[in-house]
Order: sequence, then C-alpha cells, then structure tokens
Amino acid sequence: MAVNVETLDKLERKITLSLPVGAIQSEVDTRLKRLARTVKMDGFRPGKVPMSVVAQRYGYSVQYEVMNDKVGEAFAQAANEANLRVAGQPKITEKEGAPEGQLEFDAVFEVYPEVKIADLSDAEVERISAEVTDPAVDRTLDILRKQRRSFAQRSQDAAAEQDDRVTVDFEGKIDGETFSGGKAEDFQFSIGEGQMLKEFEDAVRGMKVGESKTFPLAFPEDYHGKDVSGKTADFMVTVKKIEAPHLPEVNEAFAKSLGIADATVDGLRADIRKNLEREVKFRVLARNKQSAMDALVSKAELDLPKSIVQAEIDRMVENARADLKQRGIKDADKAPIPGDVFQPQAERRVRLGLVVAELVRSNDLGAKPEQVKAHIQELAASYERPADVERWYHGDNRRMAEVEAIVIENNVTDYVLAKAKVNDKQVTFDELMGPQG
Repeated sequence: MAVNVETLDKLERKITLSLPVGAIQSEVDTRLKRLARTVKMDGFRPGKVPMSVVAQRYGYSVQYEVMNDKVGEAFAQAANEANLRVAGQPKITEKEGAPEGQLEFDAVFEVYPEVKIADLSDAEVERISAEVTDPAVDRTLDILRKQRRSFAQRSQDAAAEQDDRVTVDFEGKIDGETFSGGKAEDFQFSIGEGQMLKEFEDAVRGMKVGESKTFPLAFPEDYHGKDVSGKTADFMVTVKKIEAPHLPEVNEAFAKSLGIADATVDGLRADIRKNLEREVKFRVLARNKQSAMDALVSKAELDLPKSIVQAEIDRMVENARADLKQRGIKDADKAPIPGDVFQPQAERRVRLGLVVAELVRSNDLGAKPEQVKAHIQELAASYERPADVERWYHGDNRRMAEVEAIVIENNVTDYVLAKAKVNDKQVTFDELMGPQG
C-alpha cells in the first residue's frame, strides 16, 4: 500500500497512520493473559488471579504500552516504504473522526536533508607546520627543573626577589570593611608566577622579613570574584618568611630521577624532544583539521533539521550542568541554563556532522582497520607500557568508536587538503603552543 507523505516545510513531513482497533485489543488481551500467569496479588495464588482483576489493575498501562508499540511499528514501516530517512523523533497525535473500527494518527517529523557539496578546488585552506627547536627543549627542561626545585630560607636582611617564595599575612578592605577572601595568615606564593595579581606581587617584591606595607589594589573588571571586580581595595601585607629557589642541576642524576631510560643529559634532551614532537604533531593536525572543516562547511549547502539541532542543544546543556556538578556547584542539575546560548555552536556541529557524513559516504572515507590500529599504536607510544594501553582501547567498544571517529576526521581532512587550494604557513613553536585567538 502506497504511503501518502505530505510536505509541511523544507524538511518537515506528515504521514497519517491507520491501525485496526481489533488488532490492538487482541494484543492487549494476549499481554494481559501472559501477565496473569506470573502476577502476584494479595488473596490469590500466583497464576490464579482472575483476568477481570488483572485487566482492572493493569489494563490501562498495558493498553498504553501496546498503543506505543503498534504506532511505532506502523510509523517505522511507513517511513521505510516511503524511503524516508527520519531525523529525530516524530510527534504523533491521534486524529478524530476515524472510520469505524480504526484508529488514526498524524505523525509529524523531519527528514535528513540533501547535502550538496560544491567543488572544493577553489576553497582556500591554510596548512600550518612547526618544528621543535633547541630553545623549546631548553624551556621545557627549565620547566622540569622548576617543578622539582627546592627552597632555602634567605637571611633576615634579604629583600624578596623574583621567583622567591614568600610567606605573608594580609588583609584587604573595601570602604573600610574586610571582604570575603581578602584576609589570610601564613599565605605562601612565589613572586612572578601569577598566583596573585601583579600589583600585589609588585608591592611584596623588595620587602624584607618583618616589614609591613599598605597599598591600594584595583581589581580588574573581569576578576573572577564578582563582589570585588572593578573595585579598589586597601591592602596591608606583612612578610614573615622569604625563601630562595634552588633548581636541580641538569646531570645524569636529574635524568634518572625523571625515569629516563638513557639516564644521560643527551638522553634526557632526546626524550624531551620526542615528547614535544608528538605534541606538535597533534596540535598541527588539530589546527589543519579545523581549517579543512571550515573550508568544507563553506562549500556545503543544506537545511538543518530542527529536531537534531535541539537534541544537540539539550546534550550541551546537560554537559554544562554535569560540569557545574563536578565543580561542586549546589543544585547543578537544576541550574537555569538557557539553551539559546548554545544555538550557534549546536547548529555548526550538526551542519559539520551532516556534511562530513555525506563526504565520507560518497568518497569511501570510512576508517579502515589498519588505520585504527596505527592510530591506537601512536596514542599508546607515549606511555610506559604501550601494549597495556592498546589492550585498554581494544577492550571497549565506546573507546574504539571514538578512535574510529578521529580516523574518519583525519581522512576527511586529507581529502579536503588534496582538493583545495592550500596555503602553507610555517609557525613558530611558541605560536603553536600558545592560546589561540
């Protein structure tokens, strides 16, 4: 029987479903009889509860369940016969005035759009590259030394310098009143590490043990403490201890303490370079992937299914609540998070997902087993026991699916770069590793 599909909007469709009342009632009776064999009710032995009692107690819920199942089956069959790719869940409402012995329902739903991807040959993509330099290795080595530094107390008449660790008492007041978080005793911080605002560090720098100082401090407008942001406080600080940092020497003992297999200075530098090169590779790949995806989306024409966008917004809102909960925010699951905040991001994700899926389908860019295996091996290579990490990935279908998705993205990136106008650009290590604007 031909299915009549009515077009309501660009992607919105409507199908009328017709179900015989007799078939629904027959299924309800069958399920109630099955239920009567096992149901337990006071005053009756198991399996001996009269059907009339079972129907009275469970009839409504069984009827609701059967209706849902039958309507769902009818919709799936109709959509399949009409060769429709349904996006999201249909909205189903019962119609009035159905013929005798029949129930009719209107199913309103969206279909997936036709995705048209224009010629990529005139799309411009910036492809970056970067190298790990000796100064980058030196700076990483300095960070490792700093992480393992020790401190020695300075003499009583020594002034606090850059990188010193100081112990202070402080109290800040706004309009003569101490504010929340504005007072502490025996508080430690290292000058120059940004733990405190620059004005606070500048005030302490040059002070000696036992000295006190009063100074004004203007909190930035975007300061995380909203009660004090944009306001000026008067602080009094007293220095109680000053400790000078001592960095470990770069030698074989230092290399050994870091667990380097070749416990030499050269071995340490080689290990650092190897790790930095791995990080550079992944960052370059991520940047180039983003450029390729931007170019791909710019060449695609499609309508977005509202239901899929809304589902993505709902997922992002739930993720935001989960993040708040993880941070210890009270009643995070009830936090009023407006969905329209995520609308642009959700639309981009859905658009990109549909375009990538079409490109993968039409150009056979799916993840090959050997590609997945190679990617897992590369991920595991940075760990002490790679074989264990590889087993960890292969032992979970969800993790494997995540790897396959990354491999597919890489395939799409390579495809776009092969077709588009590529502008190669060399960036410095610092540019690559720094925050992106």
